[in-house]
Amino acid sequence: MVPAPELADAPLPDAMRGHWVDTRAPRRLRPYLKLARIERPIGWWLLLLPCWWAAGLAAIAAGLPYPNPWHILLFLIGAIVMRAAGSTFNDIVDRKLDAQVARTRGRPLPSGQVSPRAAALFMVGLSLAGLLVLLQFNAFTIAAGIASLGIVAIYPFMKRITNLPQFVLGLAFSWGGLVGWSAVFGRLDPPAFLIYFAAVFWTIGYDTVYAMQDIEDDVIAGIKSSARYFGRYTQQAVGLCYAVATLLAGLATWLAGGGIVAFAGLGLFALHLGWQVRLIGGADGPTALMLFRSNRNAGLILAAGFALDAAAKAAF
Repeated sequence: MVPAPELADAPLPDAMRGHWVDTRAPRRLRPYLKLARIERPIGWWLLLLPCWWAAGLAAIAAGLPYPNPWHILLFLIGAIVMRAAGSTFNDIVDRKLDAQVARTRGRPLPSGQVSPRAAALFMVGLSLAGLLVLLQFNAFTIAAGIASLGIVAIYPFMKRITNLPQFVLGLAFSWGGLVGWSAVFGRLDPPAFLIYFAAVFWTIGYDTVYAMQDIEDDVIAGIKSSARYFGRYTQQAVGLCYAVATLLAGLATWLAGGGIVAFAGLGLFALHLGWQVRLIGGADGPTALMLFRSNRNAGLILAAGFALDAAAKAAF
């Protein structure tokens, strides 16, 4: 068996190379930082971006010159903390399955670096921190944020019972499309629902790309995923998901009163997604991971388009 210090030092396959968690963080803290996915920041980016999309659309609809900076900061902190809490819960539930998959068997729980009890306490602490962030918003947004916990709770079990667990992940990871809007208006309007479902289809697409890394191990472990389900039609399925996401985002932009800058951002977003789809066919594990991670840039392009459109409308 590999000694615990060496396990703590070993980077996980999908972690950023040379990240400070693996190189400079105190060794005793590294398993918990890895449990929180700190060295894999793409997860909190993907949780955060629908919040910023909705905040940008809300600024356009409300005639504001930019998204509320305080909200933008709270969404950032909340995404990092709640992604960490959700990942910890997911790893507690999946620790036996993770031990059967090459990419995940080195994670802190299946490798024995952290006990399930310690992980549960860590999750509770993170959840309380997330609650403190949520309490900074209006009452409607607080209620909306709490309502998301039911979806978060069932997601880890979906890969056991459905071929499309990515759909449930999308319902959870896209929730920011609702709270980002309600934080401004204290209610939900059609653009909020449209940007939410745009993010859902975006999530199904990019997480299918992510799941392409594990198809062989998933078959052995009996884990269901959209990559397995779509099989040789994965490229077409991801393309369809991305097309629907773009269409719904376009409708949300139109209903929110978006102008040429917002639609230019949407166009660049669509071009980025099209680039991904073109490279999916026959992609190996490293290529799939690269394409998955590139969705941070795609999402930032759309968020920037919305924010700049609000600024342009206020200026002119």
